[in-house]
Amino acid sequence: MIVKLLTRKLKDGRESLYLEYYKGYSKTKSGKIKHKREKENLQLYLFGNPKNAKERQLNRETNDLANKIFIKRQAEINDGKYGFNNDSKANINLIDYFTELTDKRKASKGNYGNWDACKKQLIKYCDPDTTTFKDVDEKFVKGFKEFLLNKPLIMETRKLSLNSAHSYFNKFKACMNQAFDDRIISDNPSKRVKGITAEDPEREYLTLEEIQKIAKIECRYEVLKRAFLFSCITGLRWSDVNKLLWSEVQKFNGGCRITFTQKKTKGLEYLDISQQARDFMGEEGKPGERVFKGLRYSSYMNLELQKWCMKAGITKNITFHSARHTFATLQLTLGTDIYTVSKLLGNKNLKTTQIYTKIIDQKKIEAIEKIPMINIENLSG
Repeated sequence: MIVKLLTRKLKDGRESLYLEYYKGYSKTKSGKIKHKREKENLQLYLFGNPKNAKERQLNRETNDLANKIFIKRQAEINDGKYGFNNDSKANINLIDYFTELTDKRKASKGNYGNWDACKKQLIKYCDPDTTTFKDVDEKFVKGFKEFLLNKPLIMETRKLSLNSAHSYFNKFKACMNQAFDDRIISDNPSKRVKGITAEDPEREYLTLEEIQKIAKIECRYEVLKRAFLFSCITGLRWSDVNKLLWSEVQKFNGGCRITFTQKKTKGLEYLDISQQARDFMGEEGKPGERVFKGLRYSSYMNLELQKWCMKAGITKNITFHSARHTFATLQLTLGTDIYTVSKLLGNKNLKTTQIYTKIIDQKKIEAIEKIPMINIENLSG
């Protein structure tokens, strides 16, 4: 941003002093450059043709005051008060920058998909060719939030689900946070806009009785059966089960311990496992080999997981991640305190584990309702 101290002649012969702020430019779809300027009237005036010493003295004092305001404004710009550390950076195209951040996440299919979906919503909301970080103020952020909550999907009458809107808005805020870290902006307007609260999704899990049922039923893929049951009694996510190597499995204090880095959180974890869990891992292989060799993520294998459960008479919509929910629910049901369960799951935030307490509360209600009606006769007060 550039600021200049300028004068404008008035009809009465005086000169009005004002500041002009040059805020860069944008390009229209046709490629035409559109300059952005704003003016600040200082309400200070000079005598156009001073007639005496007094008027000349007043002109000098007015000029001194105007220059002091000019220097102050220039200092405020340099300090980033107007939201930009570097004017050339402020002209960075929002969608181009968001695309760069999205492409960095290609290694993580799920995360990349959410970022890419958010980018598509941003393109619908603003002009992808001309929108720069200079255009992203608090009004822009609030507008995008309302867009996600209320704008119907293309060619359809339904809107985005609340959880999708929550996810996309979080990705946009993450982009703004990164822009702040990269010193593209020195003021992050998204910090002043409340996020979108997600709905608690229904978390399918298996009871101990249901686990025992599927354990007795044959699964088309033996490695899938072992891996799923292993997850049910350890709480490990699919991503960590799938990449687990024999070099990460060690004997410890007469038992077995897994030392691994969580793929999702990147945190180093030490997880002691039961002998039953170790049995599900099968015969030990070479250090660099995967424990569950042959396990792979595919829609076909997911379908086989559901077929396996259906053979046991379980009609729930079970996915591999249901095994992690099963572990958490079982531990809390059996009396393990929530702090310990959180540590076993590798959750950094206790609130993440507290979602399972709702399931336990529901199970308590169901247990109360199992008491049969008691027929009472001749009861007197």
